[in-house]
Amino acid sequence: QVIKCKAAVMWEANKPFSIEEVEVAPPKAHEVRIKIVATGICRSDDHVVTGCMVMPFPIILGHEAAGVVESVGQGVTSIKPGDKVIPLFVPQCGECSSCLSTKGNLCSKNHIGSAAGFMPDGTCRFTCKGKAIHHFLGTSTFTEYTVVHEFAVAKIDSAAPLEKVCLIGCGFSTGYGAAVQTAKVEPGSTCVIFGLGGVGLSVVMGCKAAGASRIIAVDINSDKFAKAKELGATDCVNPTDFKKPIHEVLIEMTGNGVDYSFEVIGRTETMAAALACCQYNYGVSVIVGVPPAAQKITFDPMLLFTGRTWKGSVFGGWKSKDSVPKLVADYMKKKFVLDPLITHTLPFTKINEGFDLLRTGK
Repeated sequence: QVIKCKAAVMWEANKPFSIEEVEVAPPKAHEVRIKIVATGICRSDDHVVTGCMVMPFPIILGHEAAGVVESVGQGVTSIKPGDKVIPLFVPQCGECSSCLSTKGNLCSKNHIGSAAGFMPDGTCRFTCKGKAIHHFLGTSTFTEYTVVHEFAVAKIDSAAPLEKVCLIGCGFSTGYGAAVQTAKVEPGSTCVIFGLGGVGLSVVMGCKAAGASRIIAVDINSDKFAKAKELGATDCVNPTDFKKPIHEVLIEMTGNGVDYSFEVIGRTETMAAALACCQYNYGVSVIVGVPPAAQKITFDPMLLFTGRTWKGSVFGGWKSKDSVPKLVADYMKKKFVLDPLITHTLPFTKINEGFDLLRTGK
């Protein structure tokens, strides 16, 4: 039956989240209703608030979480009530061209870049004050209960601490995978990471795990440097300390430019700089930050003609349903750490304070 619970509803852009009582409908065929235990705050959620990422309102945001299955709809066989799970904002239907390819992970059933806001059948499972509330990226985790499609949820180790592994739902996997999966960083290589939020720090961890010999961390907030060094950065650079463009600084620091560069902010200027600072012939630059809506990028095509590779990475290139349980298992085996990525733990009702901390770089 219908569950009444608390959710953080975003009624319109550029306003605070409103904690409301919502009704969450039972799961339909091939759907799963989840009790959310822990959810991370990601800059992509804030992009919707500010209008950088266009979505319909009212909406329940959130896409980085972990929880426990409360009930399942007809035909769901892979998951049962009581299972610990992570919702997947990049689903894995197993049937589309990207799912069938060994080279891709962006399932055609994803909602990225489309302002849909509905379940796959075109309807919502949330109601508040008599109004239908839109879904976000097929996950909507800023609520005590949510409903997701069976292809957008991964069952994980029942012993996993949900308040840690929720980060595998987006931030950690996105950054770590950009280095080890998308770029395929090699031992001895030189890397640069633009942006040292949770995702950028996860790229630093991925570069270190891949054996990079030099990892240059770039951010305009020098407070981020101590943690970047703790996680593997060898050099830290603040672009505001220099008169010349940052890509020139990085080329001077490295002699030829870097082997791999990662843009983990979502700004067109830094995307262009990340491309320009990688080695002119075999450098690889990866866009990890969500690009702002309605902005175009202009660059000198000679940057690519000489041989550079420019690529994007969504969810770290991982096939979600297959990889998330394995990443959780790796975390349980202590193959990587998540604790340094968690700066604050707040009760759900203080979600607006959490977003203030995100916006101030804390």
